[in-house]
Amino acid sequence: MSACTSRSDPSKPTEPTSTLGTAQLAQRLVALTESGLPLVDDPWAWLAERLEISVDATLQLLQTLQAEGAIRRIAAVPNHYRLGYRHNGMTVWDVDDGQIERLGPLIGSQPFVSHCYRRPRREGWHYNLFAMVHGRSAEEIETYRAEIRQLLGDACRAEEMLVSSRILKKTGLRVGSRR
Repeated sequence: MSACTSRSDPSKPTEPTSTLGTAQLAQRLVALTESGLPLVDDPWAWLAERLEISVDATLQLLQTLQAEGAIRRIAAVPNHYRLGYRHNGMTVWDVDDGQIERLGPLIGSQPFVSHCYRRPRREGWHYNLFAMVHGRSAEEIETYRAEIRQLLGDACRAEEMLVSSRILKKTGLRVGSRR
């Protein structure tokens, strides 16, 4: 087991001492986590140790960044290919603009949709709702596509599905350096 910073360790400051200190800590926190959290017993202690602050201050920093909108959430991001979900498709939909505020969240809440976006229409591309679906077979994602079609009903005028031919990048956003 790795060494951990104790919540009661008096040698570590419990809070950033200034706004500049907070900004620098936030940048270091992002750099430490942009590849994901380490697979250790206590990832919060791991971060605190490297940031040289307490676990409580680390958690407070994360909560502050979330409240400010710098991060949306902290969640597991499984590799769906390793889990057997080898088929995927970005379904694109031409949805009535007057109904998209209601229908977008409905589609995004489906368990087989990993992410869902409203996008502006472009000349030659009239689709405004995008929903990524994953499945274990091509037939399964076609079933999901049919479910979306049914949920959209008459508000949907047209649809397509864009299917990946190969993976070009499989990492999160990297802000610490140019790659």
